[in-house]
Amino acid sequence: MVGITLGEDHSIRAVTQAPSGNSTAAENGQRPVVLELDGLRAHFATPQGIVKAVDGVNWDVREGETVALVGESGSGKSVTALGIMGLISPPGKITGGRILFGGRDLAQLSQEEMRNIRGHQIAMVFQEPMTSLNPVLTVRRQMTEGMEVHLKMRPKEASERAIELLTLVGIPDAKRRMHEYPHHFSGGMRQRVMIAQALSCNPKVILADEPTTALDVTIQAQVLEVMEGLAHRFNTATVIITHNLGVVARYARRVNVMYAGRLVETGNARDIYTNPQHPYTYGLLQSVPRLNEPRKTSLIPIEGSPPDLARLPQGCAFRPRCRFAVERCGQETPLMALVGPAHAAACWVAASPGGLPK
Repeated sequence: MVGITLGEDHSIRAVTQAPSGNSTAAENGQRPVVLELDGLRAHFATPQGIVKAVDGVNWDVREGETVALVGESGSGKSVTALGIMGLISPPGKITGGRILFGGRDLAQLSQEEMRNIRGHQIAMVFQEPMTSLNPVLTVRRQMTEGMEVHLKMRPKEASERAIELLTLVGIPDAKRRMHEYPHHFSGGMRQRVMIAQALSCNPKVILADEPTTALDVTIQAQVLEVMEGLAHRFNTATVIITHNLGVVARYARRVNVMYAGRLVETGNARDIYTNPQHPYTYGLLQSVPRLNEPRKTSLIPIEGSPPDLARLPQGCAFRPRCRFAVERCGQETPLMALVGPAHAAACWVAASPGGLPK
């Protein structure tokens, strides 16, 4: 069983709780952590001030596990992923914390060292494949390049694996179609090509940044099904980055909710969906249509807009938009507090004896 503990700085740490006796985590089938963020900070220097896009984030993902990173645009999700990949460009930079992978801190590696990891051991599926796939190169060339560089495959061997992967992700007549260009594919098919490309070098971790945003609902489900099936088949850890809690309801084992560059709630997916403890998470869920609700039920939007990260308000960053705010919310920044054995939230109201009113 996985639980949560808080460090002295109120950072979140996942721990394995043995059911009984002296059994170990390995004996209980607990999978090892493959990627861990420890107090990660990424800041951007702008004329308006320092934008704290990621401000002390802690989370991890285990082997073969699917974890969701959820929040509105501007909450720091994509910058977190770019930080892991070593792709933050000036004026942005990682200013603190660690990115632990395979016994190494990726934040301390050079770009040359990161090139050996990027696409090989950690791969990324970007939000819009048409801007990520090269329009002047065939799908075959884009699929085989990484395998030839990282896995030292011969062109024929890489082509055969490319056909196999394209077939696995649902591209019909893959042998013929891999000689075509990205513009010959539909949006859903291009996203499948990106997934196949990400899997081509047998990575340990895949970061999927809004992988279904540009797709219609039916294709979204198909793409997520493909990702889930392949993650189980190849035992790949997957981090799904999205603004829509409804997208990951079926696929994520754990959910991390970000707001204004910080983690505001984390826990098992079941706890997050059935008993959200941060007003922001509650608001996100209220904004998602549900099939079991009456047809005339209105969605409840979150009032206001995300804050300017260069001018964050005192206290809780969500306070100006929160209908549950109390006086303390405008005075002190809330710290992560346990609200369950595998559930924590950074909210003064949730940490009070009465908890978050619903």
